[in-house]
Amino acid sequence: MDVVSQQTPNPNALKFILPQKIFEKPLSFPNQEAAQVHPLAVALFQLGSIYNVFMVQDFVTVNKLPDVEWSEIEEHIVEAIRQYLQVDS
Repeated sequence: MDVVSQQTPNPNALKFILPQKIFEKPLSFPNQEAAQVHPLAVALFQLGSIYNVFMVQDFVTVNKLPDVEWSEIEEHIVEAIRQYLQVDS
């Protein structure tokens, strides 16, 4: 499944566009503790350097810590989303 990243006005946030609508309602995970209820959020927070995850319909927005470069984590985020989509399908 193809996942495409898109910049946002916030340099520490990227929007990952999903190939179809996945989430019925908005889901927000402001920290790792809150993420424990959702497998994709858990996987994203396990990457480290992530401090917020927001999921709605056909996209996931991920916020990273300012001292981390997107080049270090973007592919890992895409892979975590792809794995989730394969399991969830």
